Amino acid sequence: MIDVDAILFDLDGTLLDTAPDMVGALNRLLGENGREPLELGAARAFVSHGAARLVRLGFADASAELFERLRQRFLAIYADHVADATRLFVGIEEVLVALEASGKPWGVVTNKPGWLTDPLMIEVNLHKRARAVVSGDTLPERKPHPLPLLHAAKTLGVDPRHCVYVGDAERDMQAAKAAGMYALVAGFGYLGDDDRADTWFSHGWLHTPLELIDWLDKPRNGSA
Repeated sequence: MIDVDAILFDLDGTLLDTAPDMVGALNRLLGENGREPLELGAARAFVSHGAARLVRLGFADASAELFERLRQRFLAIYADHVADATRLFVGIEEVLVALEASGKPWGVVTNKPGWLTDPLMIEVNLHKRARAVVSGDTLPERKPHPLPLLHAAKTLGVDPRHCVYVGDAERDMQAAKAAGMYALVAGFGYLGDDDRADTWFSHGWLHTPLELIDWLDKPRNGSA
């Protein structure tokens, strides 16, 4: 039986519920441009796809030049409100406490740039608890490339085959598969109807964060 030695999490839509602040930044941008705000529920599923996808949601008719200016303005707004309403998903704190009590290190691998990731981790008081944090600009590659996950495993000093990666986007599962890790879908995250998550490669589906503890307790033969 092969034990799981470490757990890695995606950030937006997996470890943290960042949608209120991400959509809030979009709505501020819309307001600045004389457009009506979007409801959180309507935009929530786009948050894990990043700033560009959110801005495109609000400004589908923007030219390439205007879109880039809007994207930069969105990022500036979001940076000023990065943790106004962002919270850990219900159950995540209990999961982290259990992992820490068991001696299993955990870390974060996100496509969010470091200049947003780092202050956000500080604001939610996770910066001293995460043993590895790999952002979208830490390395030359980002998810779905496996390099960020492999780098995180190396930082933690564990074999990638003994790692679990939890995420709510298809690129998360693709990166985990390529890295040779166990891949778990955060079903409680920002999954939309168009994601077709049932077709993704994975080793399991978590309806709630606490189900991760149950999954880790199950015996498994071999590695990912």
